[in-house]
Amino acid sequence: MSLPHLTVVVPAYNEASRLGPSLGRIAAYYRAQAYPWNVIVADDGSTDDTRRIATDFAKGNPEFTVLSYSPNRGKGCAVRTGMLAAEGDIVLFMDADLATPLEETGKLLPHLAEGAQGAIGSRPLRESRLERRQPKWREAIGRLANKLIQTFGVRGIQDTQCGFKMFTREAAHEIFRRSKLDGFSFDFEALMLARDLGYRIDEVPIRWAHQEGSKVVFWRDYPRALRDLVKLRLMGRKRRMSVVVDAEDA
Repeated sequence: MSLPHLTVVVPAYNEASRLGPSLGRIAAYYRAQAYPWNVIVADDGSTDDTRRIATDFAKGNPEFTVLSYSPNRGKGCAVRTGMLAAEGDIVLFMDADLATPLEETGKLLPHLAEGAQGAIGSRPLRESRLERRQPKWREAIGRLANKLIQTFGVRGIQDTQCGFKMFTREAAHEIFRRSKLDGFSFDFEALMLARDLGYRIDEVPIRWAHQEGSKVVFWRDYPRALRDLVKLRLMGRKRRMSVVVDAEDA
C-alpha cells in the first residue's frame, strides 16, 4: 500500500523576518517522515524580501515551489492559489509563523485515513494545549467572533480560524475553486462550503503558541469578517456553491 503524498501550502505576506527559519524547520521535519511531500509557498504580493527568501530557499530544496503574484490581495487568495495548485493526495495549509507545531501534522492525518474529507486544528478543545496564549482582549474578541460564526455560519465547529487545516486533494479543489473571499474570512467560507458539499470535517486538538506579528488588524478585519459572514449566509447554498475559479486554470 503506497503512502499518501502530502502537499503543504504556506501563505506568506511580508514574512521576511521569519520565513527563512520556518522553511528550514519545515524541510527538516518532513524529510524525517516516511511519506512523500512537497511545499508550495504562496507569496501574496509581498513588498519586502519574502519572495527572494522563498525563491532562494527553493533553489536549493527541490521539494519547494514558490507561487507569487502582485499586488497583495489577502491571505484567502494566497491559500486558494496554493490549494488549487496542490498535487498531493492530501493538502495541508499552515501559517508561516508555525504557531501550530509541525508535529501536529501526525494528529490530522489519521482522520483523513479514516474517511474524513478534512481535519482542522482546534484550539478550544479540552485536549488542546495552548503553550503561549494571546492577550486576553484578543481572546475575548476571538471567542465572541467564534460564537457569531457558529450561530450564523458553521454550527458545531468551535474554531474556524486556526491556521492549520488539512483536506483531501479532491475536497481542497472542490472547496477552493468555489471560494470567493480574499481576506481573513476565507477560513469560515471554506468550512461553510465544505458543509454545503457534504464533507466530513473533524476538529482535532492541537498544541498552539501565539506568535507576534499577526497581519490581522482587529478593529479593521473583524467588522469586515462579520459583514462577510452575513453576506455568505444571505447568499444561500446555491450561490455559495457557484464556481468562480477553475482548478485547471489556477
